[in-house]
Amino acid sequence: MGGTKRLGAVYARACAAEPGYAEVGATEHGALPGGYRVFRRRIRVGHGQEAFERAGAYVMAWGVQRGAGFGVYPGVPAVPGATALVVLRAPGLPFPRLVIPCRVVWAVRTARRTGFAYGTLPGHPECGEESFVVGREADGLVWFEVAAFSRPARWYARLGGPVTKLLQDLATRRYLRAVARVVSEGTSAG
Repeated sequence: MGGTKRLGAVYARACAAEPGYAEVGATEHGALPGGYRVFRRRIRVGHGQEAFERAGAYVMAWGVQRGAGFGVYPGVPAVPGATALVVLRAPGLPFPRLVIPCRVVWAVRTARRTGFAYGTLPGHPECGEESFVVGREADGLVWFEVAAFSRPARWYARLGGPVTKLLQDLATRRYLRAVARVVSEGTSAG
């Protein structure tokens, strides 16, 4: 099956699926559930309203994922209920190597917080949730945080053990750098 046709078929299945974990939305409220690998990484990305708005627009347009080297299909807005495929391509190959189905489970846009979380759908290598939130403190400090809880859902994620954890950590570092870069460059392109 060709690249776009294959993505369309996987996307149709993902749209019909539901997250396979009970704690849907847990990343929105701070305390992450037990029984999963949990982590929270936060960095300072700038200062002031302009930095907050730039970072927030980038996050809400799936810029974090794109900036980390992933594709996003079909490019839907990050609004609750939206289904997307995060696509990892191997360098030099035209077809997707790993297609990761997910659903936006919550989103926030306030004067102090902007972001969203997606939950995994069947076919994702992990089971759980990941949030991407930009915040602005009263003193103007702007930060970006990634929080997640997950456990292996596919045989290769279970088999990968420490390698899977290493890949998750690498992706998180790339997410953090992508937002910091877009704020420092003064752009909001995703």
